[in-house]
Amino acid sequence: MFWLFRMPEPAAKVTVMSNSSIPDIVIGRLPIYLRALNHMIQEGKEYTSSHELGGRLGISSAQIRKDLSHFGEFGKQGTGYNLAYLSEQIRHILHVDHQWPVAVVGVGDLGHAIAHYRGFASRGFRVACLFDNNSDVIGEKIAGLSVLPMEQMSTEIQRQGVQVAMIAVPAEAAQLVANQLVQAGVKAILNYAPITLAVPPGVHVQYIDPVVHLQRMTYYLKP
Repeated sequence: MFWLFRMPEPAAKVTVMSNSSIPDIVIGRLPIYLRALNHMIQEGKEYTSSHELGGRLGISSAQIRKDLSHFGEFGKQGTGYNLAYLSEQIRHILHVDHQWPVAVVGVGDLGHAIAHYRGFASRGFRVACLFDNNSDVIGEKIAGLSVLPMEQMSTEIQRQGVQVAMIAVPAEAAQLVANQLVQAGVKAILNYAPITLAVPPGVHVQYIDPVVHLQRMTYYLKP
């Protein structure tokens, strides 16, 4: 069993390889590691091992060590990870050691829920502006923010320096919204609409479609 550990110290540095050299699947696991580390911290733990972390996540300890090795040396054999330090380093790697302003487009039931969700702030995100094309909701206050018309989206996004947006509109409107977001300077889109978006290189898109995940699971069930 290998346990890795390094105490926090001013001279410690993380050496991150170029973005293109690190597999996206590795980047995708880092937030999962960070979430587990934060849960351990909340439980009052100070240290963990790759074996314990892997047991919680269903990921092999070897895979965890390999993933982290892309970003530098985090310790030595014989002890364990310092949870606070490792959490801090992963936050730095993911660039969530500060808050990103986020635009939400579409304030139906889902948009309302997103605007009210309290889990963003502690994880590096802040809902900064809300947009919709429905005159019945434009001007409405949601979680302290006024819903703005789509016509103001580009100006407001540029004014606030927003690079991250969430799309919570019907599928037939999602591509047009994505085009407008990209033109406004958005570089990362979380898409809740059940459609695949076409975006230019350099714009990152992630998809959340509950139906797709349900259909994946029902494959393993017996009718």
